[in-house]
Amino acid sequence: MSKLNGMILLCIAIGLSNCADTLDRRSQPAKPARNLAINKYNSYSNLFTDSTTVESFIKEQKLNDTIGYDMRVFYNARNFQFAWFSSDGLTEQTFAFRSLYDYSNDTEKKRALDYKLDNLMLNDSLTSIRATRNITKTELLFTWRFIQYLWNNYPNENLRNHLLVKFVPAQKQEITARAEAMLRDDRKGSNNAYNSLKKELEKYVTITNNGGWPVIPARQKKFKRGDTDPVIAIIKKRLQITDQFPANDTSSAFTPKFENAIKRVQSSYGLTENGVINISLIQELNKPVLSRLQQLMINMERMRWQPDEPNGRVIVVNIPEFMLHVWNGKSKELDMEVIVGKQGNNTVMFSGNLEQIVFSPYWNVPESIVRDEILPSMEEDYTYLDQHDMETTGEEDGLPVVRQLPGDNNELGKVKFLFPNSFNIYFHDTPHKELFKKKQRAYSHGCIRLENAEKLATYLLKDNPEWTSEKIQEAMNGSKEKYAKIKDPIPVLINYYTAWVDENDVLQFRNDIYNHDKKTARKLFSDATAIARK
Repeated sequence: MSKLNGMILLCIAIGLSNCADTLDRRSQPAKPARNLAINKYNSYSNLFTDSTTVESFIKEQKLNDTIGYDMRVFYNARNFQFAWFSSDGLTEQTFAFRSLYDYSNDTEKKRALDYKLDNLMLNDSLTSIRATRNITKTELLFTWRFIQYLWNNYPNENLRNHLLVKFVPAQKQEITARAEAMLRDDRKGSNNAYNSLKKELEKYVTITNNGGWPVIPARQKKFKRGDTDPVIAIIKKRLQITDQFPANDTSSAFTPKFENAIKRVQSSYGLTENGVINISLIQELNKPVLSRLQQLMINMERMRWQPDEPNGRVIVVNIPEFMLHVWNGKSKELDMEVIVGKQGNNTVMFSGNLEQIVFSPYWNVPESIVRDEILPSMEEDYTYLDQHDMETTGEEDGLPVVRQLPGDNNELGKVKFLFPNSFNIYFHDTPHKELFKKKQRAYSHGCIRLENAEKLATYLLKDNPEWTSEKIQEAMNGSKEKYAKIKDPIPVLINYYTAWVDENDVLQFRNDIYNHDKKTARKLFSDATAIARK
């Protein structure tokens, strides 16, 4: 082991957050190379800074030679393009790295940068950004944090230097060119989710090079077992190309074996698994192979920021899947359907630690709902609050402070789960169970409603002898709030994956419900717009 690597490992072992500050780079080029191939037309972000601003920041913050050098490398490789902001808002990498950093560090020790990011992330109307002095400083502070993160988590110098310039996208490429480049990179990702999706990318690149797949006539007619039609033969051919149906059956007959294959395919798209071919399934199968390549690579970019799989328990919510999963190491212990935020009230991507359960909760109605929904209803009917088991407890900012009492009608149901975060998002029960019959479940104001909150509460308290099933039932049906503390807080990851490989090695696709894929595709791919028109 080299002396330098030994020092790095020692710093990490004793937990120094500014490990890099204690080190001295042994061999550095006099000046980092600047990537002049990047310009405002092909850059990932369309906001830029300059070398003078970066040098001034290094001087003002009194960064040592090591960190200062890495700041120069980072921005020269991007031709001084922003990494964390674009003119249309924060980039996905900002949310992703913030979540990863919070997961990997003591988030109770918030710094000024965290509060700045909170304000920016909480601003739903943040769709236009300019490279103001404040935004530029926030950009540079976040890069400094990113560099510190690399030093503290990647002791291998070659890998760290590679990630410094490659981890955050910098330049648009054609879809096929980026796919080939990702396959040529023989460095394994930091997690199994990334590596599994990379194998699928290789398959879809081969399909692309072989000419893609046939277009299925988009008829309104449905096909079911026992039918015979030329379209069925075309669908079989389409599924054979993606290894979803045996190649030895090319007939036009809808056989029982084909019905089972259709059910599996429907499941992989999040559709109702009834074995009937309808227009929704045909539309999914007809998406161009280049569109699927885009989708795979966009989600691989997200998965690069996913934490390593923890040894213990973790709760994962995938927003486009409308599902919650509880893992214990590599074993899945619980699955549950969820309802997420509707468009305009998006459930955001972040990480936290589930610490408490609240039984028979009050619902403290958010100010926006009081203003936009409750006040107009009160004006129409003065008994509105009584009818909905609500009461006022005061006034704030010219609006009544409204809360809903515990009970069967409470919008939070009979239990909620708290994992402190800047977005005031939590899990909770719901009286509106009928919404779980729907496949697309984006209906909430941002929080996450659970299909079976009692089941999750029982699971989380199973090692606590004080909380028997009878005690949980009693607490859920009480007239006052009752708190239960989780002995060992459980990490919670809120993700946004529209493509992933599940635990059965089945490639899954879902709809881009918040248009995050669409926004990111315009930044990553020079031909994204052309593909979107097809």
